[in-house]
Amino acid sequence: MSTTEAKPSDIESQPHLDHEVREIQTFTQLRDLPIGLSADVRRETAAGLNQILADTRILHDLYKKSHWNMRGHTFYQLHLLMDAHAEEQEKLIDELAERIQTLGAIAVGDPRHVAEITSIPRPPDGAEAIPNVLTRLLDGHERIVVKAREEAEKAGESNDTTTEDLLGSRITPVNELQIWFVAEHLVDIPLVD
Repeated sequence: MSTTEAKPSDIESQPHLDHEVREIQTFTQLRDLPIGLSADVRRETAAGLNQILADTRILHDLYKKSHWNMRGHTFYQLHLLMDAHAEEQEKLIDELAERIQTLGAIAVGDPRHVAEITSIPRPPDGAEAIPNVLTRLLDGHERIVVKAREEAEKAGESNDTTTEDLLGSRITPVNELQIWFVAEHLVDIPLVD
C-alpha cells in the first residue's frame, strides 16, 4: 500500500469547484420545448407571467413584513392571517415559476430583478399603521388580479389552456379570497350596539 497522500485531483469524488461563471440561457432567451405553442405565444405568455410572478413575490414579502411588524389590539389575529396568506402566496410563486419554465423561458428569480420589474410600489422601511398596511396589501392583490385576468384572456385566445387554467383557477381565486379576508379588517363595526 502506498503511503503517498492523494491529491484532490486524484480523488474521483472531489467536487469540481473551479467553474467559470457563464449563463446557459439568458433571461430573454426562449428554449424550444414541444408543447404545441408557437415561440411567439410562449415568449409573450412568459413575459406576462413573469410580471405576475414578480408582483406575487413582492406581495408575499409584504405579507411577511406585515406579519413581523403587526401592531395594535388585533395583533394576534392579523399576525396569523398575514402568515397564512404569505404561505398561500408562496405556493402560487412556485406554480407561476414552473409554468414559465415549462414555456421554455426563465422565471424571474433574483430578488433584485424582481424589484426592478414589479408594479407594486415600495412601502416605507418601517412599521405602518394597520389601515395603511391592509390598504397596501389590497392594492398589490388588485394589481395581480387585473394582470392575471388580462393574461388569462390572452392565453385563451392562444389556446394555451394550461396558463389560462393556472390564472383562472389558482392565481385569481386565491387573490380574490385574500382580498376579502383583508378588506373585512377595514370595516368599522362595533362589537355591540
